[in-house]
Amino acid sequence: MRKALIVWGGWLGHQPEEVAAIFRGQLEAEGFEVEVSDTLEAFADAEKLKALDLIIPLWTMGRIDQKLVDNVSAAVQSGVGLAGSHGGMCDAFRENVDWQFMTGGQWVAHPGNDGVNYTVNISNSTSPLVDGIEDFEVSSEQYYLHVDPAVEVLATTRFPVTPGPHAYNKAVDMPVIWTKRWGLGRVYYNSLGHQANIMDIPVVKELMRRGFLWCADGKSAAEQAGAGNGAAYTGMQDNQL
Repeated sequence: MRKALIVWGGWLGHQPEEVAAIFRGQLEAEGFEVEVSDTLEAFADAEKLKALDLIIPLWTMGRIDQKLVDNVSAAVQSGVGLAGSHGGMCDAFRENVDWQFMTGGQWVAHPGNDGVNYTVNISNSTSPLVDGIEDFEVSSEQYYLHVDPAVEVLATTRFPVTPGPHAYNKAVDMPVIWTKRWGLGRVYYNSLGHQANIMDIPVVKELMRRGFLWCADGKSAAEQAGAGNGAAYTGMQDNQL
């Protein structure tokens, strides 16, 4: 049986406990054994993390010990999947650049705040993660992120929609959904999900379900391929530059 760990906490305005319950239900329906924790100490046992198939962080605007980040990073590099949404993954730990490097981006703004009506445009991709999914509308926070150029973008949204200093730039297509690799592990991010009602929208639930399964399948795929890519990256602090 595949194993998943959901860790929720941080700023409660994102309703991480409620979103964790939605994700848990999705995973259990797919046959996962799911552990849910409300403490970052769930990342303290490095070997336990490596025995998982999937890690889902739901922790906004927190602080985290570097050792815990290193443990998650090492697990993902070994093949464990990492998947998340909204601020729970890419506004989790603003002070930790190693976390941002691993996840592929960092939130910087949501012009207009909550309740902005915008379109999620599915990219022209052969990825099964978006196969058969059409563009859709959502009313929520529209995330503006600083994004790793290495990611594979699966969906975007057009800025600007609401006025602000950013509107004086040309129109830009901001990634909403992306994937990337971290060592042997698969990483999936979806910027939707300001609150639990957004994650309960059928098309959003389906996108997350596919992302979870894709990330979790990466471990067995790496094992079957007998892949390896050298020593694990454990971060570089200022005094090591």
